[in-house]
Amino acid sequence: MSGGVGPTGGGGIEVSAAGAGAEAKAAEDDALLRPGLQAHSPRRIHRFLSFRQLNALATLVVLAASSTVPVADLAFALLSLPYLYLLSSLSFPPLSPSPPPPIFGQRNPLLAAYVALGAVLGLLLPIAYIVDGVLAGDKHGLAAAAPHVFLLAAQVFLEGVTFSHHFSLPIRAFVPVSYNARRLFTLADWLRAEMRKADLAPPRRLLAGRALALANLAFWTFNLLGFLLPIYLPRALMRHYSHSADNNNNNNNFGSKEKDKKKL
Repeated sequence: MSGGVGPTGGGGIEVSAAGAGAEAKAAEDDALLRPGLQAHSPRRIHRFLSFRQLNALATLVVLAASSTVPVADLAFALLSLPYLYLLSSLSFPPLSPSPPPPIFGQRNPLLAAYVALGAVLGLLLPIAYIVDGVLAGDKHGLAAAAPHVFLLAAQVFLEGVTFSHHFSLPIRAFVPVSYNARRLFTLADWLRAEMRKADLAPPRRLLAGRALALANLAFWTFNLLGFLLPIYLPRALMRHYSHSADNNNNNNNFGSKEKDKKKL
């Protein structure tokens, strides 16, 4: 989720199905701000909070205030940001002053379609299910679905932070990997809750809740085990260290030229 490219869900919240969505969004912003220059220009203009992040933050506040999110999930979201800065300082600091290259190209139709599916399945439909639960008085369904939406909104917000500030690629990849892994537990709890509430909701809500929970569990399990870990994370690490090596080579070449000039 999560940040993301492609469709906007939940009033402007864009979800990254693989963490790649926020990267493509950043590349598009660069292209608009600096026409003719490559994405992730060092002179890129940053905003403190984007519209997407503000929407995600609003979702976090509303769900946290509704008392439907467990304390463990609240603590996970609150502690993620300071841990992100700690990890960036101690383990994966930026290896060069220039911004890292994008992991994927600026335009990837297949990736855009994949992210669109994640946005609809992960945010739009669960939010609609929660709103319908409020109107129908289905407190059990609301409490079961809210933790997943809360954590996905937190992922969107943090992805925006990592892409709008100078974080290294491993840190950017850490956000979707950690949040996706955490949300699998909330999705399993959601599915179990839907299976247990046989006579506590109308048949329409029972069918919708079970189908939505099962579809999200299947999608985000594949996203973690089939995309993030085998494809996205290794590519992020490879780009991170190759970008560092390229910068070191450029610095060495520049230093050699300066020495040659002094000799002349």
